[in-house]
Parts: sequence; C-alpha cells; structure tokens
Amino acid sequence: MSDIPLGVLDLIPISSGSTAADALRNSIDLARQTERLGYARYWFAEHHLNPGVAGTSPAVALALTAAATSTIRLGSGAVQLGHRTALSTVEEFGLIDALHPGRLDLGLGRSAGRPPGERATTATATPVVDGRAPNGLLIPPRFSFEHLLGSPRIALQRTLLLLPGAESQDYAEQIDDILALLAGTYRSPEGIEAHAVPGEGADVEVWILGSSGGQSAEAAGARGLRFAANYHVSPASVLEAVDGYRSFFHPSEFLDKPYVSVSADVVVAADDATARELAAGYGPWVRSIRTAEGAIEYPTPEEARAHPWSDEDRALVQDRVDTRFVGSAGRVADQLEQLQEATGADELLITTITHDHADRVRSYELLAREWSRRWRTRCPGSPARTPRRPRHRSRGSGARR
Repeated sequence: MSDIPLGVLDLIPISSGSTAADALRNSIDLARQTERLGYARYWFAEHHLNPGVAGTSPAVALALTAAATSTIRLGSGAVQLGHRTALSTVEEFGLIDALHPGRLDLGLGRSAGRPPGERATTATATPVVDGRAPNGLLIPPRFSFEHLLGSPRIALQRTLLLLPGAESQDYAEQIDDILALLAGTYRSPEGIEAHAVPGEGADVEVWILGSSGGQSAEAAGARGLRFAANYHVSPASVLEAVDGYRSFFHPSEFLDKPYVSVSADVVVAADDATARELAAGYGPWVRSIRTAEGAIEYPTPEEARAHPWSDEDRALVQDRVDTRFVGSAGRVADQLEQLQEATGADELLITTITHDHADRVRSYELLAREWSRRWRTRCPGSPARTPRRPRHRSRGSGARR
C-alpha cells in the first residue's frame, strides 16, 4: 500500500512576518526538495484576494518552478475555469510545455467564488456509520458553505476576475474545448478551425478536481479523465466524490479505468507533541478562509494560541481540524494508508503548512522516508527507494467539439 505515489499540493502560503516573495522562494525550494525526496507531483492551487496566500497564478508559479526542477511533474490544483477561457488556459500551459515538455498536469476546477462541497447528484456507494467509513476513516458532518454565497467579498472576487458583462462558460463545455484545443480538433459551431500555438499537441495530462459526486465528478468520469478528490477541503463528501466519479467513468483514449488522487492536510515531526505544536496555526488560518475574510498570514504557534475562540468559530473549523493528519511519521503514514484504503486512491496529494519553512521541508522529508521504509518492509529484497512515480499514458488525440 505504501507504494502509492505521494504528491504535493502547495498554496504558496505567506507566513506572518514574511512577504509574498519569501513565500514564492520557499515554494520553489520545497519543489526542489520534494523532487529529491521522490514525490511524484508538485501542484499549485489558485486563490485570490487572500493576504496570506501568494498562489494567484498557477501557470506563473509553474513556469518559475519548472526552470528550477528537472524531473518532478508540475501542475495546477486547480486552474479556476469560471473566469478564464479554454484558449487562454491551453496557451498558458502550452507555453510552459514548449520548454519543459511532458511534465505538466493541467488540473481544472469549477471556479471563482463558488464554494466547494456542492451537493452531490449521486449517493455514496460506501456506507458511513456514526461518522466513520468501514475502515474507521473519519467522515465528519457536511459543512455548509451557504453563508459564503451572499458574502460581499465573494461577490467582489467574481466582479474583479470577470470582464464587465461576462458570463462563465458551461463547465463541461469548457473542458471539451480545452481537450479539443490540445488535440487540434477544435471547430466552432460554424465549423471554423482554431489552433492554439503553443498548446496544440502539448504533452499535458488533464485532471479534474472535485469536492463532491456532482458535476466535476461526472465531467471527469464521462470523459475518462483523471480525478482528484479533496479530503482536505471537504472531508465530508470525499467518498461521494470518488464513488460518483467511478460510477460515471467510461474508458477513453486517456484511461482504461478510473484513476483517483485524494488530498490530505498533513504535518509530520519527530514526535506527536512537536507536530501538534507546529500545526497550531491551522485553526485560525482555516477560520479566516471560511468566514470569507480571506486567508490570513499563517500564524506562529504563539500567535495561534493567542487567538480568541468562540463556539461559533470552533464549529466553523471543526471538520478540517479533526481530519488533519498530525504527528510522527509513523502515525501520519498509518492515517494516510487508512485514507487510501477507504477511497481506493491511486495516489495521495499532501498539503503541509507550517509557519517555518524548515519545519515544512522536514515534514515532507520525514513522511517520504517512512513511506519508503514501509515499501521496503513489504517487499523484502527490494532496493531502497522513494515513493514510486506513476506511469503515464500519452495524452492522445483529445475530444472533438
């Protein structure tokens, strides 16, 4: 089981007392370090109007990181399609692929201002009893994002990201346009060809990211694309997401069978007590996101302990705090194996935030060593190695408009 590949999801967090430039330099360094440690992928998220997050443009971050690394796959987790076009997305990734061919994952998400955790259209096939999956994985009560829908800040974000009068294209149609532009098969409704250069023919692996068994899971499954489910964003609906995706899946030129990555928030240290101390800033940070204030600069443990908590605040972050994996490498690896078993994940995507960059690097290092040790223990006689890298099929010819 520990031969499951591990990847990295990075928000480019800004720690208190530091700058966006510091955060970006730290992320590029972390990409180098995790490449050395054998992580399979390094993905950048996209967030806007967050004072404590510098990850506003995955494509720009990917270009900078590609120049500083050589083998690790790089991707978006995810590009928000609601405020961009299929053409701009394909051209951006095609431009990077031109200099760094065969290393890019184009992760597509539903977008700008729409809260995660949408109501699923398919029921989970995996039973959940008393908040637990059959193997004991915690599945907390569903968190409601309804309070964010009327947030002035969310409305402002959409206003600033969209051109005046612009409306977002239908998500599924936009995915089809991206696949067609990559494949060189795009035709307008009038039959006019369009060829994205750079972009057409790029060796880019397309992923769909989703937090439920709804539209994103259906779009990924119906097109035979890879799917990334978010335990770290919406733990209550992760089983719905992966079950929904598999129920919708049809073999394609991209995949013969479903392929799933599942994310988890993780902090690893030499012992459980140290890890809990390093993870102390997580609660206030999640609270700032879920109140729509915008992610704060990631606090020190001392700053986090000084945060005044109300019962309402605690309820706001409880599911995220309870489902974060924090502790020694052995403890966290056990929890990750439980997550993998419950979801049937083909890969796991690890997101780790600590105030100090060295602690963050160390967390990934300790986890990689433990993951590798478990593989060697279960496969006696095998040489020392880091988590395996996934095999990839070629992108294929894409979809027709």
